[in-house]
Amino acid sequence: MKYLRLAALLPFLPLFCLAAFAGAPQAGTGAGKGQSTNAPRMSKQTRMELIRLLNAELVYVRSPFPMGKDGLKLHNGAVTPTGAELAQLMAMWGPAAKNGDAVRITGIVFKDNYVHVEINGGPVKKQKWYEHISVGGAGGESPVAPSDSNANARGSFVNVYFDHYIPEMTGQDFKQMLRPVLDFDAKSVEEAYLETVPPKAKAAIENHQVLVGMNREMVTYAKGRPPKKIREKQDETEYEEWIYGEPPKDVEFVRFIGDEVVRLETMKVDGTKIVKTDKELSLDPVTKVAQQQDEAKPAGTPTLRRAGEESDSPVPRTQTSPRTTPRPAGVPDPGPTSTPNILP
Repeated sequence: MKYLRLAALLPFLPLFCLAAFAGAPQAGTGAGKGQSTNAPRMSKQTRMELIRLLNAELVYVRSPFPMGKDGLKLHNGAVTPTGAELAQLMAMWGPAAKNGDAVRITGIVFKDNYVHVEINGGPVKKQKWYEHISVGGAGGESPVAPSDSNANARGSFVNVYFDHYIPEMTGQDFKQMLRPVLDFDAKSVEEAYLETVPPKAKAAIENHQVLVGMNREMVTYAKGRPPKKIREKQDETEYEEWIYGEPPKDVEFVRFIGDEVVRLETMKVDGTKIVKTDKELSLDPVTKVAQQQDEAKPAGTPTLRRAGEESDSPVPRTQTSPRTTPRPAGVPDPGPTSTPNILP
């Protein structure tokens, strides 16, 4: 009887084995986001196809690129450096590209576990082959095509890292991996830039409105370049004011301290003055990091303030008050201010 039961189960034995193999965890899977150690390595043919597809492609920037030899790193959709570290690199070496800028992919190099993608020539100035040729004569050797020694490299790069090696993929897959830093789908600079700002700022820019807390770039996209600028000092604080419009139309005075809008004054045609100073938009993560560091300072930290002295805010609170005569464009508020300097 036992042998008869075993003989009856023999036809179903391959199915049981297949189910057990499918349910068991396979070694090497889950090594990274969307990558398996069992996935085939990228073939030489695929590499050549990616180079032909992406080389000289015009794209738009979604994350600031610093100049210099420290570019961006991209792994599993996360970009580094960010925040204070990225701001320090931008301040030290300057920006190679900012959000919304159009750049060109000029180099793709495949390494063991990452792909090196250069924009605008990369961080190192490269010489052409003919710049190495020189012709000798009675007066010595002179290059056939001398290079400009003062021309510095203005490009940057991003390294796309994988967990173990570069797996097989399509060109569209690689473009999607680059999406956090490069936009291949945008049709214009403005469209690419709007995809990098918060929704509240995007709605304001599309409606040509200015919010307290915006930066200069956002105001430029919302209102255009200012016809007039005034730089002044109030309470030992220097600020710059951008002026839009002229009477008899509404006039807007956008005040910047550094790169941030801290005050927005609107003079209506009927003489009403509307002043906004309450922050409507929080943008810079570097500011938050700096604030956290300040809060974490121990008691007794050296300071330049006298005992019991508090920091003075350079701007008043929001107020709405009627005014019989609008202040002409270019005329600052009365008060202890210095002579205005009108900028071009």
